[in-house]
Parts: sequence; C-alpha cells; structure tokens
Amino acid sequence: MAGDTVLLGDLGGTNARFAVLSQGETRGETRGKIGHAATLSVADHASAAEAMAAYIAGLPPARRPHVAALACAGPVAEGAVTLTNSAWRLEAGEIARRFGFEQVRLINDFEALAWALPRLGPEDLRALGGGVPVPGAPAVVLGPGTGLGIATYLPPPRGPAVIVGEGGHATMAASDDREAAVLAALRTRFGHVSAERVLSGDGLVQLYETRAAIEKRAVPPRSAAEITETAIAGGDADCAAALELFCALLGGLAGDLALTLGARGGVYIAGGIAPRVAEVLAASAFRDRFEAKGRFRAYLAPIPAWVVLHPAPAFLGLAALCETDAGAPYTKR
Repeated sequence: MAGDTVLLGDLGGTNARFAVLSQGETRGETRGKIGHAATLSVADHASAAEAMAAYIAGLPPARRPHVAALACAGPVAEGAVTLTNSAWRLEAGEIARRFGFEQVRLINDFEALAWALPRLGPEDLRALGGGVPVPGAPAVVLGPGTGLGIATYLPPPRGPAVIVGEGGHATMAASDDREAAVLAALRTRFGHVSAERVLSGDGLVQLYETRAAIEKRAVPPRSAAEITETAIAGGDADCAAALELFCALLGGLAGDLALTLGARGGVYIAGGIAPRVAEVLAASAFRDRFEAKGRFRAYLAPIPAWVVLHPAPAFLGLAALCETDAGAPYTKR
C-alpha cells in the first residue's frame, strides 16, 4: 500500500463521508495525509456506488484513488454489507470492478472507530470523569447516531486488534422504575427493545414521545435535532427530560460494557449525537449511572470516559488500517 492514494469512506444511515488518504512512499515513515473531505446525504443517492461516483468526479485528477477503504454502518460478511439503517448494499468485488480499484476493503464503521482510538489526542476528547487508562487494557467505543455501534480495541501486547459485533441490538435494561415504565411501553409497541431503540436519533424521539404518553400529555412532534436543540436552549421541560433520560441510559450501558469487557483502557462515546451534547452529558446523570453497579462501583470509578469530539474519527481508523495492513483483508479485482 506504500504510495497508494486511497478513497476513505464512512457510510452511515444518514450521511456518507468521503476523503482521500495520500500515503508516503515508505510505509511507517510518516502518516498519510487526509484531504478533500466531503459529506453527501444518503437520501440523495440511490446507492453507495452513485455517491462514490459523485465524490470521485469532483476530485483533481492527481488525487483519483485506486484503492478504497470503506467503513460501513452494518455487519460486514465475506466482503459485503447492507447498511442497517439504509437500503444501500456494498460488495467489495463489484466496487473494485466498477471503479477500477486495485483493492477494496469493507469494515464495520465502529471497527474503524476502534482503530482510531490510539490516534486521538487530548484536543479530540471531552472528559466524562474517571482516572487514567490502564496501559495494555482494552478500551471500548460506543456511539449513538442514526443507529448505535459498539467495538472494542485491544492494545499491545494482546493486540493491536479490534473486536466488533452488533451490541447495539442487545436488549436494553432498565435501572429504575421510570426507565422500566418507558421500556415496557416501547416493548408493547415494538416487541423487542434494543439499546439502539432508545440510544439513537430515533431513540431520543421515542423517549420524548413515550415519556409524555405515560404521563398522559400531548407534546408537539419534534425530530431528534429539535429535541436536542430545544433541551440545550432550556425551552421545553419535556425535551430536557428526554435528553436527561437519554444520557442516563447511555451511562448505564457504557458502565455495563466497561464491566463486561474489562475496559480499563477507557470508554469512548462517539457517533453523531454525543459531540453535540457533550456538555449536557458531562453535567447529567451519565457518570453516576456509569458507576452505579452495586459492589463494583469501586471497580468502575477509576475508568475514564470521554466524548469523542474529532469531526471524522473513522478516517483516522481507516488510515491506521491502511498504514499497518491490520484488520480485515482487501478484496482485489
């Protein structure tokens, strides 16, 4: 891969972000440079290939890529993926043939985020309590956005390696009667209530509407962005309560993951929502709920948590993979 120009893609349910990685001539000599970043709306393009073609058409000839590394919001299997919250389907071999790429790599978007963790600096993070990471311990990244992703980074000496699954679709647990009532109401409607059902953009809307319905109050329809903006502005008690419940549930899940995975290397909150509400999270019940695990509060208290503020962390992770050839293999033409 030395000297290659790589198309980087971060393909989610709402936005498709692209950039170009220009690598050095000698692997490991310097990190590649990421440039020509652009964001396209998924709704404006019938397929991922159409979006890629639109992006590539706008690149200078000298920056046309011949290798692609794409982070996709869905489970990748045998070089193919259908996005969980979009109809887009990608097959590495088909993409390679259509664009003439020599190699194509498809990975889960949160796998890319996990690979990015060692490259994040203090300026990329907003602390949410705890102490300092334990060297060599696993770290976990989770993130509510259009969906909810989760992945674990294993540093040396056991790694570097990343473990990724579909933990966002595991069953959501309640920690008090208020949460139990909300989840029970959602279970009546949906059958199964996953973590993603409440910890995502649509999940915030569900919390807002379900809380009001339980209390037998009518509330005006609002999008997740409207709920967030109104809550931050202090303009509506229902919006503020929904966002506070969202933060508490997120803290509870983050603490569960820290316990389950032994993530004493830290817990990172990424995704599209957390950076917008970083200060709300810091002042919310997030940290208390993170640590409120009975006899294991003392185990969790030192574990640091952060909001990831970097605008494009998936690109950092994809660049790390390209520069080290770690992770999933490429598909060649």
